[in-house]
Amino acid sequence: MSFSNTTVPGDKPADPYKAANLTDPDLKEKVQDLVSFMESCKFGMMTTRIESSGLLTSRCMALAAKEGGGVDLLFHTNTESGKTDDLKSEPKINIAFLNSTGEWASVSGEADIVTDREMIRKYYSPALKAWLGDLEDGKHDGGPEDPRIGVIKVKALTATYAIATGSSLGRGAAIVKGAITGEAPKVNKLREISEEELQQCE
Repeated sequence: MSFSNTTVPGDKPADPYKAANLTDPDLKEKVQDLVSFMESCKFGMMTTRIESSGLLTSRCMALAAKEGGGVDLLFHTNTESGKTDDLKSEPKINIAFLNSTGEWASVSGEADIVTDREMIRKYYSPALKAWLGDLEDGKHDGGPEDPRIGVIKVKALTATYAIATGSSLGRGAAIVKGAITGEAPKVNKLREISEEELQQCE
């Protein structure tokens, strides 16, 4: 099912911005630019579906590591938190990244809650203790053996992102020109990575 509110001339794109900015370089470049952007952001908004209500919720998560050619994302979690309940009920997930200049990325996929101690030790950070605390029972101490520490592994299925082209001054001039002429400015590299393409990164 699709939505449309009007009919545009047949030789004109209904979404001029997308038509002007969508680029499709080779897969290696698309993936490398996506990975570099996510690394530079460090934090992403993780969106899950709330188990009890079915509504969507997002929370800020620090990117702990990457696998699968850099597109499968790993995040530390407290296994006793609400997001693990959400993901057990519905593993479909989205991670969104945004920087101060308006560049952004959206990665959709499926999440797995990993409690394997070998993986926990591999990606453990002492900073986790600040978030989990030490319950002073000799077991739940925020260390690498604390059973509350898990990893949310997001297997990317699709990705869309936009990174700026040129200088901020040049982009500003293009936007002003577009406002005057009605011509969509070419200011971003807008890219889409399909599920089939991401399978090649495994």
